[in-house]
Amino acid sequence: MAVHNPRPENAIRALFADDVYSALREILRPYEDDLAVKTDRPGHCYLETRSPSFNGRRMFFAAAKVKKRYVSYYLPALYMFQELSNTISPTLRKTMQGHSCFNFTALQPDCLEELTRLTRACFFMLKSKMLL
Repeated sequence: MAVHNPRPENAIRALFADDVYSALREILRPYEDDLAVKTDRPGHCYLETRSPSFNGRRMFFAAAKVKKRYVSYYLPALYMFQELSNTISPTLRKTMQGHSCFNFTALQPDCLEELTRLTRACFFMLKSKMLL
């Protein structure tokens, strides 16, 4: 009977995904005390407001999720606050998919630093508008 050996590129992809996800997950960690952690399992973290929003449901704050070929970071407040979205650098903007999702296929320290600042700015913007 033949033994199935996983393809080496899949193992490399899994290692990269773990590193990228871990870095993105660390960006979310400081907000866990102020927000509700809806999902926190390997490869997926999702934060939302503790209290209901306008429509009676909690508001999605941010998430990091491992996908098949990349790791995504979601920051929906960028969609709400155009003034924050306008500050995104060209380098980080290249990783954007839509208005508030960033997809990474490799660790990019400059982008991670910028996402950390943007996440903080989104948090304080939502707080100042009494949406948290």
